[in-house]
Amino acid sequence: MSEHTHPLTTTAFELPGYRIVKSYGVVRGIVVRSRSLLGNIGAGIQTLFGGNISLYTSLCERARREAFEQMLTHAAELGANAVIGVRYDATEIGNGITEVLCYGTAVFVSAA
Repeated sequence: MSEHTHPLTTTAFELPGYRIVKSYGVVRGIVVRSRSLLGNIGAGIQTLFGGNISLYTSLCERARREAFEQMLTHAAELGANAVIGVRYDATEIGNGITEVLCYGTAVFVSAA
């Protein structure tokens, strides 16, 4: 599976050029991350200068990528070759602890 995307994933509920043969239901990937003390210090320094806080951006990107990859693995384990209706959600579950959820509907598609 690709690191950042997969050709048969979409936020839409259909894939142009493909027809849905079977639906396996909801699949998800969940990652819970905390900020490290050193990361917080480095990000605190970056906030003094304004702009993008790259340490937090990297942390967020890594968590989303891992959640996406977990979702794809979950779909593949069910026999799916595509995921439609892909969404992300994030919830702060504690001070400095965030859950990132990636979910969608696992389907098997064939060329139309």
